[in-house]
Amino acid sequence: MPTEQKMDKPSLQSLVQVKDRMSFLYVEHCVINRQDSAITITDARGTVHVPAAALSVLMLGPGTNLTHRAMELIGDAGTATIWVGEHGVRYYAHGRPLTHSASLLIRQAELVSNMRSRLAVARKMYQMRFLDEDVSKMTMQQLRGREGARVRSTYRMLSKKTGVEWNGREYDPSDYSAGDTINKALSAAHTCLYGIAHSVIAALGCSPGLGFVHCGHERSFVYDIADLYKAELTIPIAFYTTAENPEEIGSTVRRKVRDAVANGHILERMVKDIRYLLLDERAEEQELETEILYLWDERKNRVPNGVSYGKGFTEESWEVGYGTLLES
Repeated sequence: MPTEQKMDKPSLQSLVQVKDRMSFLYVEHCVINRQDSAITITDARGTVHVPAAALSVLMLGPGTNLTHRAMELIGDAGTATIWVGEHGVRYYAHGRPLTHSASLLIRQAELVSNMRSRLAVARKMYQMRFLDEDVSKMTMQQLRGREGARVRSTYRMLSKKTGVEWNGREYDPSDYSAGDTINKALSAAHTCLYGIAHSVIAALGCSPGLGFVHCGHERSFVYDIADLYKAELTIPIAFYTTAENPEEIGSTVRRKVRDAVANGHILERMVKDIRYLLLDERAEEQELETEILYLWDERKNRVPNGVSYGKGFTEESWEVGYGTLLES
């Protein structure tokens, strides 16, 4: 049996930036393998080749078999991988994409750990939804009330426009089939959006768990970011698709979300919005930093890694220093 030629791991600079990638790909009941620098997806209908480096997130549904070689390529390409349930609406686990710099993560941790800065970021998130209002003095309770009213109004408006009956957001996360059609559509659309947000957050080196509005969950920041786009993206798609009464609501919704994400440049917007929230800037993508591993210093903040700082070090000096430490 011929052996596959070993492919070199791509450099960080050669990879497609997350804002320029395809949004997501959902697969189920198939075998995922690797051929050269592409993953292959095989089912009863045949085999297709997918360039892993151009994909933002790969959603693996039931009946999916993934080879070690394929996962190696997916990891090297920085493609986020999430394992989901039937119809792509239950999240089980994810694979971490390629991330080097921790600068945004450090900034995120600083902001979320201080009550004033956390509130400031949360207000910025709500301000992005209420463009004609000043929310700079509102409390979190007031902001939640305004957001709840906005979402309920969006549901009522779309129900009236599309003719889709709306009785509230009711669904069982463990039983997708138990919900009505509109709730199935919303679940499918939101899951796609969560996967996209998760892939962008991880690709930028942020923590999915350090949320500003949501808290306590390992994907709190994912829900923060996804909520910025639901009213303009996934909620309308769910209602208009339900009104069309397609044979399979889940797959139809996923295709429409995928197209809308591409046409609306959502990946690019997410990158800019996250940088705006954490850095207060909407600058263009900065040049990738390749030398990112440093040693922490309490006075200089960081010093170069890989440097021998023990020059002039002797056993005697160690004993003196160690003795002083014990005495203190």
